[in-house]
Amino acid sequence: MARIAGVDIPNEKRVEVGLTYIYGVGLTTSKKVLEKCQINPDTRVKDLTEVEITNIRDVLENEYTIEGDLRRETAMNIKRLTDIGCYRGRRHRAGLPVRGQRTKTNARTRKGKRR
Repeated sequence: MARIAGVDIPNEKRVEVGLTYIYGVGLTTSKKVLEKCQINPDTRVKDLTEVEITNIRDVLENEYTIEGDLRRETAMNIKRLTDIGCYRGRRHRAGLPVRGQRTKTNARTRKGKRR
């Protein structure tokens, strides 16, 4: 099992899909990384060599913000909004939708179970 950025990548998956298990790496980013490392996207994770895994790890760490750093950055952005007390910050604090969605109906994910 390959370990990249502190995440275990499943062996049986294609590399292209396996990389998406890393927070901050979607399918598009995964394809770009594999293209840069010159690795066939159809290769299974278990068939990767140590050199290829090292190449992928280097590209991800040097060129992209992923995992802990990205989570920390996102949390800091939300904290900044709540601290300055702007509209979006107040919505975060109240646990309501932030991006203008309706709340008369729907919004159950943000608001929680009906009381």
